[in-house]
Amino acid sequence: MPSPSVKFVAGNWKMNGLSPQLAEVSALIEALRAADGGPRVALFPPATLIHAAAALSAGSAVELGCQDVHSQPSGAHTGDLSAEMLFDAGARLALVGHSERRTDHGETDEVVRAKTEAALRAGLEPVICLGETLAEREAGQTLAVVARQLAGSLPDSLAGRAFCVAYEPVWAIGTGLTPTLAQVEEVHAALRAGLDSRFPTNTAAILYGGSVKPSNAAELMAARGVDGALVGGASLTCADFLPIVRAA
Repeated sequence: MPSPSVKFVAGNWKMNGLSPQLAEVSALIEALRAADGGPRVALFPPATLIHAAAALSAGSAVELGCQDVHSQPSGAHTGDLSAEMLFDAGARLALVGHSERRTDHGETDEVVRAKTEAALRAGLEPVICLGETLAEREAGQTLAVVARQLAGSLPDSLAGRAFCVAYEPVWAIGTGLTPTLAQVEEVHAALRAGLDSRFPTNTAAILYGGSVKPSNAAELMAARGVDGALVGGASLTCADFLPIVRAA
């Protein structure tokens, strides 16, 4: 299937943001209020701000998502949040499988697949993250790694459902390093082929993530097969995030 015609720009706040940062959400909403068309835009604030951010963004062009979900709908899982809870708080999308979850919490492809199924169960649109480490890149294993992650992290239940995939080379996240455009295009082409083979009618966007900033956003999102961007630190303020949105 061809890439979606509308770009998708998503901002992952990670473990950042207290109540005063809701002003950045309001500023982004206001800046996009008069926009005619433009890309799809979503923010993934910390769970503590989802309810308030959802109230601010209701009826606006800014969608809200969560950064993780537990695979179970409820139970004795102290400190975890179910997909149902996060949907109830106002989230409508869910990041799953981010490299920081895979690294910091040892999440395997099987865990990511279960979390993706949980997101679907609760009515959240999953954004499934994958990407290679620097060692895997240098060993020439990039395409094999992302193919394995794509096969293992995406459940069959995605067929006919809305979802996105985010390619984030681990070595480029928060480092200021980015792959060459040729490297990005190679991986995105492989991911598109893999998605089309398994889900022939999918319309999933394939986002690029990893040190996306105002200075490189337009070039990255113009690359073949890149349907948008998953932005980290540059999404924390409207001043940095808005130019990326406008570059889409």
